[in-house]
Amino acid sequence: MPKNMLNRAHSRPLTKQRKIAAVAGVAAFGTAALALSATVGHDGTVTTGAPATTAQVSSGTVLKNVKGSVTGRLAADNVKLDTLAARKKAADAAAAAKADKAAAQKQAAARQAARQHSAVQAATRSTQRLDIQPVAAKTYANNLDGWIRQALSIMKAKGIPGSYSGLHRNIMRESSGNPLAINNWDINAVNGIPSKGLLQVIPPTFSAYHVPGTSWNIYDPVANITAAANYAAHRYGSIDNVNSAY
Repeated sequence: MPKNMLNRAHSRPLTKQRKIAAVAGVAAFGTAALALSATVGHDGTVTTGAPATTAQVSSGTVLKNVKGSVTGRLAADNVKLDTLAARKKAADAAAAAKADKAAAQKQAAARQAARQHSAVQAATRSTQRLDIQPVAAKTYANNLDGWIRQALSIMKAKGIPGSYSGLHRNIMRESSGNPLAINNWDINAVNGIPSKGLLQVIPPTFSAYHVPGTSWNIYDPVANITAAANYAAHRYGSIDNVNSAY
């Protein structure tokens, strides 16, 4: 090739295809060099390049030790996690048992309170039933005996002293047992306030010593007896102490 043509060829820039070809050639050259460096040893093995250095061997040992220590550390961590999990499980079980016991105690207390409440209500209802039981009115004979006995019952309730004999004795002396008896001849009659009824009570005395709950009719046997007995109690201490006109 002429010299000037060679110079022009060197002076032309590399195209993309030429760059790829050049790189391929370098790679092929390197592969060939690597193949040439491989040698056959005495035991028939193939050795390429220089033997492993002491540092390389040591680094393999270090990696093995690191792997062992990491495995041991992971095992220890697993034991710790298992221990913590067991402790948490035991604590949760104890808390649940405590909560169950508290709930049971609360339920027992509620049942006890309900029983007590029911007992109180039952007792209250029983008392109320007793309170509202109608008391049968006692009946008395419509005669002197019945009038005296009924008067004595009222006198006892009002705290007025007197006995059957004391009332009967004074009634027989004053009116002979006639509830409509009236005295039109004594001083009271002269003064316009004659004595009336079983125990011959004047109207002002009857009004002043009338016993609540009895009739306001001065001729009513029971009202007349109780008013006279009330007057005698205030003046003489009891109708039993009266043995004459009073």
